[in-house]
Amino acid sequence: MSTDKNRATAAAILPLVGGPDNITSIAHCMTRLRLSLRDRSLVQDEALRALPAVLGVVEDDTYQIVLGPGAVARVTPEFEALVEEARSAAPAAAPPAAPAAQPSGGITADGLAAQGAALKEAQKARNATPFKLFLRRIANIFIPLIPALIGCGIIAGLNGLLTNLGWVPAVVPALAAIASGFMSLIAVFVGYNTAKEFGGTPILGGAVAAIIVFPGVAKIDAFGLELKPGQGGVLGALAAALLAVYVEKWCRRWVPEALDVLVTPTLTVLISGLVTLFGLMYLAGEASAAIGTFANWLLASGGAFAGLVLGGLFLPLVMLGLHQALIPIHTTLIEQDGYTVLLPILAMAGAGQVGAAIAVYYRLPRNGSIRATIRSALPAGFLGIGEPLIYGVSLPLGRPFVTACIGGAAGGAFVGLFHQLGVAFGSTAIGPSGWALFPLLDGKSGAGITLAIYAGGLLTGYLVGFAATYFFGFTRQMLTDLDTNPDQDPDTATATTTGTPPKERVPA
Repeated sequence: MSTDKNRATAAAILPLVGGPDNITSIAHCMTRLRLSLRDRSLVQDEALRALPAVLGVVEDDTYQIVLGPGAVARVTPEFEALVEEARSAAPAAAPPAAPAAQPSGGITADGLAAQGAALKEAQKARNATPFKLFLRRIANIFIPLIPALIGCGIIAGLNGLLTNLGWVPAVVPALAAIASGFMSLIAVFVGYNTAKEFGGTPILGGAVAAIIVFPGVAKIDAFGLELKPGQGGVLGALAAALLAVYVEKWCRRWVPEALDVLVTPTLTVLISGLVTLFGLMYLAGEASAAIGTFANWLLASGGAFAGLVLGGLFLPLVMLGLHQALIPIHTTLIEQDGYTVLLPILAMAGAGQVGAAIAVYYRLPRNGSIRATIRSALPAGFLGIGEPLIYGVSLPLGRPFVTACIGGAAGGAFVGLFHQLGVAFGSTAIGPSGWALFPLLDGKSGAGITLAIYAGGLLTGYLVGFAATYFFGFTRQMLTDLDTNPDQDPDTATATTTGTPPKERVPA
């Protein structure tokens, strides 16, 4: 039955993105179905947003349909199968263009969505700088690793709980092995994905990165510096595999074709491996240690202020595309300490966003269209999927986006304060946020305190985001323009923002 539902969702999406012939590539991350399209104009955005399974759409380097965690992993294979089946059959006529939206008076959710899409498109153009494109490629290396990080992180948390309770001692070593196996070899996966992303042979990138985790490196004297297995971690693996890509490309240009199959792989692994052993491992190890030291010092010495800044600026960082630089930092911290102390603080930005959206809902009782959008997007927002609320509500409105950041800053300051007081904790994986982060939290002060502080941070973000938006998120003119809509919410048809008697409804 579940398979039928996923296939039905895929079948509903396919014609609305222009059909199989309009799709050049299909992929998915934790929450989004990512499509590369031939002709963007064939996409019917509003019809897509209207599908019950679709939480929102985002346009970046690919066209991204937000389906949510779990759902996207099930819908994507069905979507790929439908595309393949359609291409195998006789070519079908192109789907009709989306009907033009009819004006309905006032500002509706469709109007806000159009503004959000325009803002996203403008931001996409500004983000198309070499540096930001490079960050995006770095993010593409780590995103495929997130499911394994989450699974192993939850198992590690379960193992710690059983250890503390003294239950099932025979199972604890098995869980420890399951949770730690991936992390002990994560450098290999990073190397593989790096070579794949930058145009090299993936297995060669993985082979060079594997040198970093090989136990035998402890026997190597690198200019008087003792190497340790794993030294440099994911940063070293990324640098080593990137070097391997450039060496391989150089070899492809100069090595005769008849010798390529023998010479190119050998030189790629040899040159990159030697540079990794006698340079990159040490440098990357120092950089990784510095990142861990700085992150822990920052929160231990200036936790409340640091949390306020990080929580308040994370949504703008997302808008600028700079949040992608944090992914290898999170992974490095997880590799070193078992968790990243930054993610629970950054997750407060989503709490501020949820609080702001709820305030918009209550400030616009007559605008049924916007309220319907908020109702449909809030469940995803509580689980840390903020794109539908950001691009469908707060960002197009302007001021609510700023007040959402204020809520995130307050939540971040709350969590940061407890770090400053010595209650340090973090997330054992990256990807989830909001309520979905609870199973991944770990710290040195016990599960109860850790969960309570994180919950307190979320509650602070919700309340401050709501209050800031309710009292400061709208000008009088904004309320005049926005709080009118013929497509009125029946549940609130008699409500007003001023408390004056309701207007009499005219029968249709």
